[in-house]
Amino acid sequence: MTTTATTPRERMLLAKDAARSIGLLSDEAKRTALVAIADAIEAAAPEIVAANAEDLERARATGLSAALQDRLRLDEPRVAALAAAVREIADLPDPVGRVLDERTLPNGVQLTKVAVPFGLVGSIYEARPNVTVDIAAIALRSGNAVVLRGGSAAELTNAALIAAMRGALAERGIDPEAIQTVDDFGRDGARALMQARGIVDVLVPRGSAQLIETVVTESSVPVIETGAGVVHIVLDASAPLDWARDIVVNAKVQRPSVCNAVETVLVHRDAADRLVPPVVAALQERGVTVHGDPAVAGLAQGVVAATDEDWAIEHLSLDLSMRVVDDLDDALGHIRQYSTHHTESIITEDGRNADRFLAEVDSAVVMVNTSTRFTDGGEFGFGAEVGISTQKLHARGPMGLAELTSTKWLARGAGQVRG
Repeated sequence: MTTTATTPRERMLLAKDAARSIGLLSDEAKRTALVAIADAIEAAAPEIVAANAEDLERARATGLSAALQDRLRLDEPRVAALAAAVREIADLPDPVGRVLDERTLPNGVQLTKVAVPFGLVGSIYEARPNVTVDIAAIALRSGNAVVLRGGSAAELTNAALIAAMRGALAERGIDPEAIQTVDDFGRDGARALMQARGIVDVLVPRGSAQLIETVVTESSVPVIETGAGVVHIVLDASAPLDWARDIVVNAKVQRPSVCNAVETVLVHRDAADRLVPPVVAALQERGVTVHGDPAVAGLAQGVVAATDEDWAIEHLSLDLSMRVVDDLDDALGHIRQYSTHHTESIITEDGRNADRFLAEVDSAVVMVNTSTRFTDGGEFGFGAEVGISTQKLHARGPMGLAELTSTKWLARGAGQVRG
């Protein structure tokens, strides 16, 4: 950090001041700044990986969960992937200045509604150094400055990443104070960020349900709520075995520590004899522990008895809860009770059941015949993502560039007055 600011508030005020110049950058200036950031991250890869190794060593010593250690880990390929994601964001269309509505009043006043940057975006997250880069890049591309609180687990990694990004901005003649961190202030930095109403325009938490709840309840800054992922897949009576097996295994195993990994599978009773044994076996072959209700345990070997708590757990590990349901109504009722409104999918060849599932499930992303792992800003074509919003105000689902803009009405007249 090259700043002389000695308090979180001073850091945030520097970022607030930088936000004004960032918001006026041209499309090309923002694009080339992000390319410079990507180059700087790649050039600093040895330092970033070394810092991450120290963070990981400390994480293991302090008993950080395996899921969070996986999210914390940065090796050379992951650093290269971060840089590639920044380049993808650089190539996306500029969201600022988009015309969202336009009309002419009867008196001749012309109105235009356009997209504008928020200004200063804050984010609180834990053990996720990729978020440091993703949010900074998306914020800059959408004309915003950013203040980050990435948690103590990734403090050295985040410091290395932020140093590389700030250096790249400075070399391009762009105010490096547009990327700030309050990590070195610990919990005091997080509290200051949550109470910075009037300085920080919007705050995005990412992490555990407990972290998100803390930010939502204690923040005086407007919050875009990202949610935990108690994600469901329903295997309908008509679900083809190969689709059911392959999609469930992919959704659980491809990366179990992320919020769009499946946590609960609900199997229609009419398909249970046909689907439960091979799906459970395929999961177990990949190291998954299946927590099943009595019906599941009666159909497959090696199933751990599910508890009532299992249906509400975001495992974030190679664990999965499975229950046999009487019909689609029963499945929908279970989802209504336990879903965190993140992502749900149904595997079916019944078009009416597919349409009903899409219409009735109240989650940010609802799918038919595909893996829940596709709920992701990159997979949706947004480049990286700010997070996956499970609220209903302003933004819902994967949040990209457009979700970090607000709106402004422009009125052009020729001397009109209101009578």
